[in-house]
Amino acid sequence: MAKNQIIYIIGFMGSGKTTAGKKLASLLGWTFTDLDKKIEEHTGKTIPEIFSQNGEDYFRNIEKHLLRNFKSSKNILISTGGGTPCYSDNMDFMLETGLTLYLKLTPAELKSRLSESKGERPLIKDLEKAKLQSFIEEKLADREKWYDRSDITVEGIDLDINMLLSLVKSKLNI
Repeated sequence: MAKNQIIYIIGFMGSGKTTAGKKLASLLGWTFTDLDKKIEEHTGKTIPEIFSQNGEDYFRNIEKHLLRNFKSSKNILISTGGGTPCYSDNMDFMLETGLTLYLKLTPAELKSRLSESKGERPLIKDLEKAKLQSFIEEKLADREKWYDRSDITVEGIDLDINMLLSLVKSKLNI
């Protein structure tokens, strides 16, 4: 199947997917969509509310369903949730239908970013600061087998958006 003009940005929570995605979409003249925001709009609940009231399995089913809605989209950049590629066959779907871009950060870099926004993130909101680093290390080690399948991998710290734009244009032949 020929890939559509879709870019999926993947990476661990706090890696900068939304920030980089908005900038890249703007430079491309494409639409930007945040998958977590779509889930919130669809359910009428925040991500933390979904996790606490309905559980992660319910969240992952909604996530998979809404991700599939983009199958025939054109000129769209989608910022996914940190776990999106790791559930169902989401990574296979994204690789088949678009270009995947992994924003890679080290556990220490992620801890620095996430320690400021723990309350907004269901998987880490109840963790003590001392346990955050080991949680990130374990979760990242588990998820990287999916993340590493990405079409493009770039370091997320000090990301050069113009370099990324050139890389993406080259991969998409645009």
